[in-house]
Amino acid sequence: MAQDSAQQAPTTAPAAPARALLPLILPALLVGVVCSLLYVGVSVAAEQFEDVLWQNLPAALGIGGYSTLWIFVMLTATGIAVGLVVWKVPGHAGPDPATMGLNAPALPPVVLPGLLLAAALMLAGGPSLGPENPIIATNVGLAVWLGHRFMPRLPNPLWMALAEAGTLGALFGTPVAAALVISEALAGQRIRGLLWDNLFAPLAAAAAGALTTDLLHHPSFDLHLPPVGRPDAGNILAAIVVASVAAALGMCAVYAFPHLHRAFQRLRHPMLMLPAGGLVLGALGALGGPLTLFKGLDQISELAADPEGWTAGQFATMAVVKLAALTVAATCGFRGGRIFPGVFIGTALGLSAHALVPGVPPAVGVAAGVLGMLLAITRQGWVSLFTAAVLVASPVILALLCIASLPAWLLVTGRPQMQLRADGTQIR
Repeated sequence: MAQDSAQQAPTTAPAAPARALLPLILPALLVGVVCSLLYVGVSVAAEQFEDVLWQNLPAALGIGGYSTLWIFVMLTATGIAVGLVVWKVPGHAGPDPATMGLNAPALPPVVLPGLLLAAALMLAGGPSLGPENPIIATNVGLAVWLGHRFMPRLPNPLWMALAEAGTLGALFGTPVAAALVISEALAGQRIRGLLWDNLFAPLAAAAAGALTTDLLHHPSFDLHLPPVGRPDAGNILAAIVVASVAAALGMCAVYAFPHLHRAFQRLRHPMLMLPAGGLVLGALGALGGPLTLFKGLDQISELAADPEGWTAGQFATMAVVKLAALTVAATCGFRGGRIFPGVFIGTALGLSAHALVPGVPPAVGVAAGVLGMLLAITRQGWVSLFTAAVLVASPVILALLCIASLPAWLLVTGRPQMQLRADGTQIR
């Protein structure tokens, strides 16, 4: 009887003692602050350089800053500049960005300056990529290098987790995103101890990164859309349809991803691949207009400020052009991430749904569109839900998003991802 009771008793992982966790607090806080400072520094420098390239320089030349001619010139010139960095700077700005995701490897220190320079040039020049992948990779490389040098007793995987969490906290201005991403990663691993023991140090790093960014850079994802009242059947249906359409559209880009990558790889040299990609991006920018340039975070605020300012067709055109630009930029060699432009694409799709069917609240359309698009291009469920929810300050929206995520996830799960292996095959 006693043996049966012992067999039926639930097994629990032993909790880590406080004395094992306390020494991790200071390293975690330091990593979080440094990750935020690097992110803010690169972002501010890129914004200042963007003003020079897109306002001061064309004004001095007597050319319209966002004219078709200048868009072509700037995107092509950005391709040439980044191509030079990839070609000549030691480390060649890191691995092929088409093979990189949010979980970055620990790159050697010699690679990091070129990677940061390539990312800053890209952010200022207008290609449709965000800062997340190169900033995470740089912070991970720095954390592992410095951690091994000054605190060799701590393992490299811990430094990598701290840097990734600190950067995600800095990027989103909240540690919640980092906790969700790391818990999702831990779900596929056999971990020792309790989940919160494993999250203890990364959460501290994420909080430090988020607070530092909040103090210095004041990020905000809230689009100030009209809040959603009591949900009804129409809102549920709208969220399901918009999220599914966005996921299906995102999967079109995912399936095109390896083919575009092979096409650019045939050019064999960064000074051919990147300028060619810049030329294509210039054509797309001229087609979609200035709002389809850059990472997209500032541009979504302009879209959301006037949901009635464009027709359904114009919103849809911007979404499709931005998605094409994201796919081209990520396959031709520009160093950048896919989450921020994905937010723009989902926002434009959601506002297109509202313009087409006025009964769809803008908040529901935007949140569902962002959810479906990010599920397709990141395959990160928690990040997709979190990002979509923070765009709309409404408690109701989270329940709608959880329902809408079910059919959208069925459309994307088990299918290729927007990331390649080193041999060019797609990850599933």
